[in-house]
Amino acid sequence: MLSSRGRNNAQLHKIPWRYALARTYDKETNPSGMISFGLAEHAPMRAEISNYINTKVEFNVASVAYGSGNDATARLQKAVAAHLDDILKPIAPIDPENLIVASGATAIGSMLGFALAEPGDGILASRPVYGRFELDYGVEAGVQMVYADTMTEEAFAPSVVEKYEMALEDAKARGVRIPALLLVNPHNPVGRCYSVETLTAILKFCDKHQLHIISDEVYASCVFDTGDPSAVPFTSILSLSTPELINPDLVHLLWGFSKDFASGGLHLGFLISQNASLRQSCKAILRLHNASSAAITIGTAILEDRTFVHAFTAKSQKALASTYRIATSTLDREGIKYIKGGNAGFFIYIDLSPYLPSPAPAPSSEHKHSPSAAEFALAQNFVDAGVFLHPCEEHGMIPGWFRLVFAQEEDVLIEGLRRMIGVLRSLK
Repeated sequence: MLSSRGRNNAQLHKIPWRYALARTYDKETNPSGMISFGLAEHAPMRAEISNYINTKVEFNVASVAYGSGNDATARLQKAVAAHLDDILKPIAPIDPENLIVASGATAIGSMLGFALAEPGDGILASRPVYGRFELDYGVEAGVQMVYADTMTEEAFAPSVVEKYEMALEDAKARGVRIPALLLVNPHNPVGRCYSVETLTAILKFCDKHQLHIISDEVYASCVFDTGDPSAVPFTSILSLSTPELINPDLVHLLWGFSKDFASGGLHLGFLISQNASLRQSCKAILRLHNASSAAITIGTAILEDRTFVHAFTAKSQKALASTYRIATSTLDREGIKYIKGGNAGFFIYIDLSPYLPSPAPAPSSEHKHSPSAAEFALAQNFVDAGVFLHPCEEHGMIPGWFRLVFAQEEDVLIEGLRRMIGVLRSLK
């Protein structure tokens, strides 16, 4: 027999299409293998990181010892603080003591769920949004996501706070307490950054309701030039959150190596918060989510090598700009609609609702945002053709929206798009 938590978690693996299929494609050895447009990683840059680790990182006794037995973590905290000062431009330098080191941003989300909320409480977020936050905050902490439903454009406008107010009132009427708001900037899955005006409005909203704001900024360096002068530049919450706008104890930032350094398997993430009580609470849970000493050695070596960091980031941003152009030009040529103005992250939010098998029944009211059978059918058509996209995994309001991860090697991207377009043309 399992506990109620155990039974609930066991059911998660039974949710159709919840987890991305792995890439098995190789141009030479497995040309018919699966191409995955579902996993958010910058595949072309992994070789750069692995080569750096193989040639530049020197392991020592501390690399295999308990972290409490050496100063390796403190050294990494100092390196991370200096790096984030460089890329986030905070209003004040980050104090290394305000930084928690953990086994990834996902682990920190779970820790924050424990520290800020009771089981059954809700974390507020606008939708569309990355769907796996439901797992990050829910699997261990038992916290649910509460969504402020928006059309994509309004999610990035200051008026989004009106939708937050409505969602807050609705949650209150249902007896759901909301202790925190989660912001993803740069945004997943839309690939845009929030303007200063919108961030300011959200900070004021959180201060008004005394909500903690969790700013997930794991794509902070994955911002690239698209040639679009209207694209909004990235602004960190730490560059705006003055005490006049919000109580500093309510502001918490997540960052990690997985996206900016194409190393999700390194499992290295960070929480930055001035809230001493929160940090103490997280440290109590940290024994379950500690980063490995080997990962700490690697992360420190990378961040202390500023020449490498700047060169890697420039190359990464150039590659993202190139593959973004390939993907969007293909979508434009085929007349496939997508959210314009993207300049960050690894994804394009595309509208495939015209290609849903007909008839496409509308979701029932209680499952308004669940993928319909038509979306599953389209996703299966893609899989049959050797390309994977999540069906409505990002929880948009309208059925038929998919997140396409374009951060691939160019030949892989072109082949995956060819397979995807082939399926869509066959459905016209």
